[in-house]
Amino acid sequence: MRLQLIRIGSGFVTLALFAGAPAMATDAGTLAPSAADAMAQAASPQAIAEYRRKLKEYQEARAAFEEEAGAYWASISEKRKGRNAKRRERQAITLADYVLTQPPVYTGPKRPVSPEPEEEKPPRERKPIPVVADFLKAAAEHFQFTPQRPAAEVDFKRAYARYALAAGLTREQAVRVYSFETGGSGNYDMQSGLSASRPGSRAISTAIGYNQLLTTNSVELLAEQGHEFIKELTARAATLSGAPRKAMDHKLAVLKKMVAFTRTVPDTWSEHEKLANTAQGWAVHAMVLDIDVGPMLQTHKLLTSVIFARAKGYNRPLSAAELEMMNLTGDGTGLDMVTMPQAMREQVPTSNFFQRGGYERNPVAIRHNTVAKLLAVTDERMDFNSGKPGAKELAAAF
Repeated sequence: MRLQLIRIGSGFVTLALFAGAPAMATDAGTLAPSAADAMAQAASPQAIAEYRRKLKEYQEARAAFEEEAGAYWASISEKRKGRNAKRRERQAITLADYVLTQPPVYTGPKRPVSPEPEEEKPPRERKPIPVVADFLKAAAEHFQFTPQRPAAEVDFKRAYARYALAAGLTREQAVRVYSFETGGSGNYDMQSGLSASRPGSRAISTAIGYNQLLTTNSVELLAEQGHEFIKELTARAATLSGAPRKAMDHKLAVLKKMVAFTRTVPDTWSEHEKLANTAQGWAVHAMVLDIDVGPMLQTHKLLTSVIFARAKGYNRPLSAAELEMMNLTGDGTGLDMVTMPQAMREQVPTSNFFQRGGYERNPVAIRHNTVAKLLAVTDERMDFNSGKPGAKELAAAF
């Protein structure tokens, strides 16, 4: 039987039962249990007055903080626009083009807990995150395709190493980014948040594999690099015969259909994200698991950042930590950090490279709050995780 809270005037709450509730006790001096519970829960006028006083204090403190924080993050946005404009004009970026103070932190009172019983609110509906089984099902339903998965993990690592080296990635870049993204022990089908060693774990995103590609990454890479993938598979097909040739021809036909699908919208992240959230987009993401196409997707997730940096005139080889910054924050934002001289890295807060919401959800960027510190902790994690079995196996594959 469900209880429903009903407010009657200020400070008075009673519990009303749905149809079929027992009647009140007939003895005038005895209250039915529901009424007795309600009176026991009813807050005193003094408690309510104290709560309202504390609530007012909290609201005033929070409003003052929001005003300060709003001004700070507005200045972050303005500085970013200014830097972008200077880059377009090929003008030098200086310390004056960044906000050099750290974001304000709320230190006021916590929101007080109301002494009055509150109506139960229905639990917030959590949108389920698709997992590997969903991607495979979508690929079968929409493209009549099942990815060719490796017989052993090392086979995928070898395929990735061969393609990555041929495409221009270095062993250090590939292995250290893998170490950071997967903790040094992730498999080709590892999904963010899921772990066989943690029963009951849940996916926290659609990110899969050595470089943790999201569904949107897969859609965007096929849209932009699909012609290269088709060319590569066509060349491989020409070396095969019999059943392997037939299987490769089918894979090639599916890949062409997927590439055509990803190009049905303008080449922007937001449009690709819309496709990625459809069943066909999930099907495209299943290609991350394929031993032929998966290594190409993993490679180009990093290679596009290398090419972007070169196109912007940055010709020095990217360290793995610098490449990871571009991998994590996006090429434009990452390059902003990468091109910064060391002396500036020591002084510029990481907040300059985030939107407010993203920054406040990122404890690593908050704790390691300058560019130099963020790059240093990234390198430290890469160093530590590079000694783990998966990273050693990938290094050997190169």
